[in-house]
Amino acid sequence: MMTTDRIRQISAQELLALGLKDIAYLKEIEVDGGTAVAIHAANGQQIALMPDHNAAVAAVWENGMAPVALQ
Repeated sequence: MMTTDRIRQISAQELLALGLKDIAYLKEIEVDGGTAVAIHAANGQQIALMPDHNAAVAAVWENGMAPVALQ
């Protein structure tokens, strides 16, 4: 567990890694005239593309992460 002092000293690299293995961001995007849902790691890297929101959420939970929807 991080103390307040440790949080204030966190490096940019450590900040980028926060949530990397725990959180996945979902964003609806346009693909070939239709819509799909992109799954991104906490660092912004796209890690998957799913046909719909339900499939994206299921994939994220199946891989041990928590989904967060972006608008």
